[in-house]
Amino acid sequence: MLAHRRNFLEIAAWGAVHFSTLAVAVSAERLTVKSAHAEAVHAHATAAPGATMEFRFPLDAGRPRVASGGWAKEVSVREFPIAHSMAGVHAFLDAGGSRELHWHATAAEWALVLGGRCQTVVIDPSGASEINNFEAGDLWYFAKGHGHAIQTIGDEPCNILLVFDDGRFTPDASAFSLTDWIDLTPKDLLAQEFGVPKDIFDAFPKGETFIQAGPILRPEDALEAPWPKESTHRFRLTRETRAARDLDGGTFRLATAKEFPASTTMSGGIMTLEPGAMRKLHWNVNADEWHYYLRGKGQVAIFGSGGRGKVAEFRPGDVAYIPQGFGHAIRNIGDEPLEIVQTWNSGAFEEIDLDQFARAAPRHLLANNFAGVPGATIDAMRRPRS
Repeated sequence: MLAHRRNFLEIAAWGAVHFSTLAVAVSAERLTVKSAHAEAVHAHATAAPGATMEFRFPLDAGRPRVASGGWAKEVSVREFPIAHSMAGVHAFLDAGGSRELHWHATAAEWALVLGGRCQTVVIDPSGASEINNFEAGDLWYFAKGHGHAIQTIGDEPCNILLVFDDGRFTPDASAFSLTDWIDLTPKDLLAQEFGVPKDIFDAFPKGETFIQAGPILRPEDALEAPWPKESTHRFRLTRETRAARDLDGGTFRLATAKEFPASTTMSGGIMTLEPGAMRKLHWNVNADEWHYYLRGKGQVAIFGSGGRGKVAEFRPGDVAYIPQGFGHAIRNIGDEPLEIVQTWNSGAFEEIDLDQFARAAPRHLLANNFAGVPGATIDAMRRPRS
């Protein structure tokens, strides 16, 4: 037994010495190869600069889905391949129009009222329901699977932007609608469910109404049944003081799960940039970013790993999608304020600015990263800007 143990230790010691020698030799060889073939910059083999997919989509230039009480234009991964995690709908409800009761099995809904007034009703799995009235600048959030409906208030149409945290979402294929369900369910089963004769269901719509025309809901009849602020589905984005954030060259109003507790899986807001101003280079740590351009003319430059980069210009009605981690900047290149609705598929909003990183890094490290760049330039990059 002792002899075997001695042999094992001798073999192990021999292996350790020879492995160490081999490791040194391999390291030396690698150093030799590196010094003989090193280049000033690395050439990416996976993608040429500019090979990033298109990240702009002209949502409002598309053909609408028209119903008796309004219309909707949509964009999903089907039309916009880069946007794999978020989809959007621009909906217009006529006076008297209503988006019927429905729900989504795969996506939560974040919506901002752009114009007009409307009322929503939502029901959760506990059976509790909430009724809220909305006007321009208000937003709502409905969790995945929660039933909800929308009704225009008054004699003006209601203009709504809706964003979903599933890039595959489309109203036609992904929403479960009340009229569709009733139409496809046997009448005797419906009669048992509601306690009425089955012939009554002959008068019901034959298919999905989607957005249905109807009598105008007068403001005085649009009664609310709201929940407390900590649980309500409504947030007054343009009026809540807690939504205001600092932004050089403009304004930024944001609702995350911190300001709007119901919005657990999405954040969103409105950013306004003055002419010539720029939302400086940064990246999102934990979420993809989806834009809808309301006003003005903007330019967005994005940067992805593997030598990918692209620049695009945006006008009202356009949508942008920026994948998580991609560096980007947004600039107003027009002569009027640039207004953008921005959403993220996380209830927590997290980002890092490039200039923060440059100031936090030791000067010698930054100078090494940018070998050959004059020291004065490095100092300027690290200097805080007013």
